[in-house]
Amino acid sequence: MAVPVSEAGVPGRLYRAPGVASAGFVWVHGGAFIAGDLNMPEAHWVSLHLASQGISVLSLDYRKALHGMTYPEPSNDVLAGWLWALENVSEFGLETAEDLHLGGASAGAALTAALTGRLRDGAGKMPASLVLAYPLVHAKLPPISEELMAKIEGIPAELVFTPEFVREVNLNFAGSEDNFGDPHAFAGVGSLVGFPPVYIINSEADTLRASGELFAAQLEAAGVPVRVEIEPGSTHGHLDHPHSAPGRNSVHRMVRWLRERY
Repeated sequence: MAVPVSEAGVPGRLYRAPGVASAGFVWVHGGAFIAGDLNMPEAHWVSLHLASQGISVLSLDYRKALHGMTYPEPSNDVLAGWLWALENVSEFGLETAEDLHLGGASAGAALTAALTGRLRDGAGKMPASLVLAYPLVHAKLPPISEELMAKIEGIPAELVFTPEFVREVNLNFAGSEDNFGDPHAFAGVGSLVGFPPVYIINSEADTLRASGELFAAQLEAAGVPVRVEIEPGSTHGHLDHPHSAPGRNSVHRMVRWLRERY
């Protein structure tokens, strides 16, 4: 079901679980802030699967960082979607917003992690938990370990995201290096105290795993309950491949996490 969640006309799509929902989940796809939509498997297939398992999902799109569009507008779109969810919990088959969770993949993970900081700082009610798939939450790519370097040897060049590439992607989103230090743009550069429990699924052969692993360490240091797992055999964006073992395994992981919170 299409839902009008943003004054800017950015769409959302609600996947309601049959019967009584065990949880509600607001989910945001990736695409380097410039690509992706509600029909890509990372958005549509993930949402369908979760809904089939009793978890109602609001899948959100957002304005892309194209033609001069920059932060904070994509973040504002995700905030609008989250606030819509809070105000319409009955549409999820829920009685209370206490059972609403938030999450995203890649650029969507960046947006939802940073949005959680905005919510903590007064923009609205925080989610019951935060689910991040292969996130990039730092303005600059953290150092890559020798173990990770060995994992990415031999994978296609287009799946190896260099520090230079990451900087350009984030600069295009941020609009200015002045925003590289804004935790409402990049969650990994600010305080994480007060965040809800966080679940991180990293792709195994993915340079962005350096950001996900550092973020997990930062969350733990801030006293935030965090679980971080690596999906074996995966490269970046594996949730966009529903016929792959890593894709299927990760959606099962997400279902388990959300059910544990019920």
